[in-house]
Amino acid sequence: MRIKIQSTDRIGISQEILSIFAKQAWNLKAVEVSTKFTFVHIEHLTLSMKEINQCIKSVEGIISIKEVTLLPSEQRENHLQTLLDRIPDPIIDIDHKGTILAVNSATRKLTDKNDNPKSIIGLSIENFIDQKYVSLLNDKANTLSLVFNGKTYLTDITPVVAPVIIGQGQITGAMITLRSMTAVGRQPAFMQTPHEHSFDNIIGKSANILLVKAQGERFATLDLPVLISGETGTGKELIARALHQSSNRAKAPFLAINCAALPEHLLESELFGYSAGAFTGAKKSGKPGLIELAEGGSIFLDEIAEMSTYLQAKLLRFLQDFSYRRVGGTKELHANVRIISASHQNLSKLIINKSFREDLYYRLNVLSLALPALRDRREDIILLANHFIENAAKQVEQTTSIVPKLSEQALLLLQTYQWPGNIRQLQNVLFSVVALNTTSVIEVQAIEQVLAKYFQETDHLQVQNTIEPPFTVIDWASAQDDFEKSLLAQFYPLFPTTRKSAERLKVSHNKIAMKLRKYGIHL
Repeated sequence: MRIKIQSTDRIGISQEILSIFAKQAWNLKAVEVSTKFTFVHIEHLTLSMKEINQCIKSVEGIISIKEVTLLPSEQRENHLQTLLDRIPDPIIDIDHKGTILAVNSATRKLTDKNDNPKSIIGLSIENFIDQKYVSLLNDKANTLSLVFNGKTYLTDITPVVAPVIIGQGQITGAMITLRSMTAVGRQPAFMQTPHEHSFDNIIGKSANILLVKAQGERFATLDLPVLISGETGTGKELIARALHQSSNRAKAPFLAINCAALPEHLLESELFGYSAGAFTGAKKSGKPGLIELAEGGSIFLDEIAEMSTYLQAKLLRFLQDFSYRRVGGTKELHANVRIISASHQNLSKLIINKSFREDLYYRLNVLSLALPALRDRREDIILLANHFIENAAKQVEQTTSIVPKLSEQALLLLQTYQWPGNIRQLQNVLFSVVALNTTSVIEVQAIEQVLAKYFQETDHLQVQNTIEPPFTVIDWASAQDDFEKSLLAQFYPLFPTTRKSAERLKVSHNKIAMKLRKYGIHL
């Protein structure tokens, strides 16, 4: 029984009340005193409120006596526990000896102690971790990787410090917050792709792209590795995100990394993580890799052909049973992730040249998607162009509310140009055009100016790439014919009249017309 006694603010009144209870030999489990109030928890099965009133009615200053459900401290603890239980991350409070003082419901679920919420209270934290509890007691808050009850978590540790009069406070324990790798992985995943992606968001109605979308939707339901091939700028990452978004892993992280962007040692640590002290400059607590952070989700390995042979071997070992070790670590970890890879290179040729492992190729290429170049899906160019123009108009904050339209000649130029940079080049060109545009109609000249600037900056590289190695040249005349044909094939779509091409190449338009007929080049 818990009772609340209200009284006047008289010195010694609480002591008088407790003395009376002591004479009755009642078992007092708890007593709390505040100004004008005395709270008592009495453990007595047959005690009634009438008996309590009769015992203390002689005490001067008693105002009222009421039975209550909880003492003030119990009520505060109850509210605090409810607050902790609302937090989805497991929280553990330990003292300076590593003894568990308090946990929330998320922690109890991890330890399979739901049948008795208090059962893990009083146990040592070392019963659940693979290291000494003293490693968790520091004078500063820190974050480290911790294996709790056999599962790895990114752990935030906040010291509990008791203040002292002189000097620094004494560490009396720590508050431990466990964050699952899946939850942690969602944060960089959201930063990489803040919008929803699905196959419905892929623009196109050509037969080529409809086939890719149909295959992709089917592959999304199959939890197997996918290899995406296609030229630069064809949208390989967009397809990879759609595969993830349409799969049963959609709610888990999607993390992407470009294998060509990092040197070997950094790429290894980014993928597999590293243990404490694995190398100079490494964090003392270690660091989880993308494989850990993407737990339950998907990892997109872009430009997989650029991965070193050493990492190819390590990735192959991982794909065999999805177990791995961190860099510098000895503990075997297991991951539940789906691997989606992509490359613009011909992996079959790389295998012949011994620069890509054949066994890894078969591991990655369980399911394959080949993305068409933009020149092979010309009926989609207008749809894509209108979409890019609308987005560009919003980004550059056009003063007019009307999105600019493309003239007929501009549409014709977009459809006839070869687009060596594919969709990415189309998007960039149109963004530049819209940024410079001041009218409601985009004329062909505006696109020609942007394309001409782009072409002038890169045509010397393209021309160099069209010249065949000396050992393939038959004779002077055939080499000259090959060069002229390649040159006109690149210039004529950009300058789609004999006059424009002649002005650009500084020759007569008759010569251009004659060469076009000779090589069968036409729009």
